[in-house]
Amino acid sequence: MATFLSSCRWAENLSAEELQRVAREVIERNVPAGGYVCRRGEPVGCWIGVIDGLVKMSNLSAEGKLTTLTGVPSGGWFGEGSLLKGELRKYDILALRASRIAYMPRATFDRLLDTNLGFNRFLLTQLNERLGQFITLVESERLLEPDARVARSLSVLFNPVLCPDIGRQIQISQEEIGFLSGVSRQRVNQALQVLEKAGMLRVDYGSVTVLDLLGLQ
Repeated sequence: MATFLSSCRWAENLSAEELQRVAREVIERNVPAGGYVCRRGEPVGCWIGVIDGLVKMSNLSAEGKLTTLTGVPSGGWFGEGSLLKGELRKYDILALRASRIAYMPRATFDRLLDTNLGFNRFLLTQLNERLGQFITLVESERLLEPDARVARSLSVLFNPVLCPDIGRQIQISQEEIGFLSGVSRQRVNQALQVLEKAGMLRVDYGSVTVLDLLGLQ
């Protein structure tokens, strides 16, 4: 756990003693594919990070329509907005594959918020980036056709602020991309071919390598 936490950007300004304390307080859980990392309507008591795996943030309307808001790959953290507002969680988080998840208790989160300027700066950047992400989501749901929706969903996973350790390649299946973009697996395959021909990415068995992140965005 300490190795994972030390690689996180929000931990860059923590002393060795504080990092060790945080590592003792953070809880690690293994969530199977299709399992809930957290559920809508629960009290928010933790800040959540993906040690290894891939999860999706989604919501189910009263009419039964499922909307995927975003995906979070290894190294990403989420839920800080709900913690700051002290509200019930407004979305479900499900593991798209077997994932290792870190849960930072509210008390730990609040202590870092109260005592560490670097942590505060990280949260400001994270919240601002997330806001821009969701504005783009609304736009894409209303305006974009499937090829662009697939491109948007992939570009989110390579966001250098929200997912700083992802590099340019991610292990991901076409089925998982379909879950994130709200597009059928067959249509995902067509979209990936279009994006590959445009020079924006390279598709290999079980993985995608981004060649032109700005183009995907």
